[in-house]
Amino acid sequence: MRDLTRAIAAGGLIATLVLTGCTSGAPDDATDDAAASKGSVAMSYAGMDIQIWVDTLEFMKPIVEDAGYELLSDDPQWDIQSQVSNWQGWIQRGDVKAIMGYPVQSDSLVPVTGEAAAASIPVVGYASKWEGVDYALLLDSFEDGRTLGRQAGEWVIETFGDGAVPVVIMANRSVDLPRERAEGIEAGLAETAPNAEIVDISATSRDEGYAAAQTQLIADPETKAWLAIGDDASLGAYRALVDSGVAVDDPDYLVSSLDATNESLDIIKIPESIWRFGYILPAKALAEANAQMLIDAAEGNLDADVVLRSIVVDATNADEYYVR
Repeated sequence: MRDLTRAIAAGGLIATLVLTGCTSGAPDDATDDAAASKGSVAMSYAGMDIQIWVDTLEFMKPIVEDAGYELLSDDPQWDIQSQVSNWQGWIQRGDVKAIMGYPVQSDSLVPVTGEAAAASIPVVGYASKWEGVDYALLLDSFEDGRTLGRQAGEWVIETFGDGAVPVVIMANRSVDLPRERAEGIEAGLAETAPNAEIVDISATSRDEGYAAAQTQLIADPETKAWLAIGDDASLGAYRALVDSGVAVDDPDYLVSSLDATNESLDIIKIPESIWRFGYILPAKALAEANAQMLIDAAEGNLDADVVLRSIVVDATNADEYYVR
């Protein structure tokens, strides 16, 4: 097996709402005959409350349809039993040629992955592999987190010196990708700001980020650095900070995350913004890689992993990475 590193390019059209297809049953009657002529391929994220996944699916749809397939998708809402049931529905349809997914729990998808193999449906991993999966779109989650952590640690040292400064990391560590990113952030901080005091908070959504920030500000009003493995939690924390009276350009605060979206790019562009930098895997690049891997898998041509890395974004280059 070989790794293929593909360059990430920005651009595209505005992504608004999802989506395509359904989790089971016959293909939508409204689907263009030409688009459905080869059957269907399916993309399964753990939940559709992550904006970059919504944007990615929107970009994937025309690519898949141009190749002659219908794109199916689901929203298991971070429930593994729902995800397994959705996959079983796709397998039973009879027209699904390949499935790609980011599992809620990898081990729990092994049996249904076996069911897909028995039905001659290849399964492609997103961000990770598990038993029964030969190829995947791999995101170097630990290294992306480590890069963010190093940059955040450099800011901490420059701003506060080498004292014991609390640094919040928001992530749901019960899931593989967030845990790997959070561990990477910790490792990067240890390299550049070894005396930082890590405050580990389980938060994924905007509401969770807001509530967690409110609680932390009560526990320690001097908490200045707020990092997250995705920008939904950071957007919530940012709003809580501003609502508490922190100026959007306060020189003593840092907000940052992986998976920047249009909304966080808007904040990054504010002069001297407390959201000083972020990291992004452009949705269009993810969509192109996902779609091509699904098409190749459906046609028996997939023979390699694809590896993508995040790109640092700040006020100087934010305009390049908007989803348009």
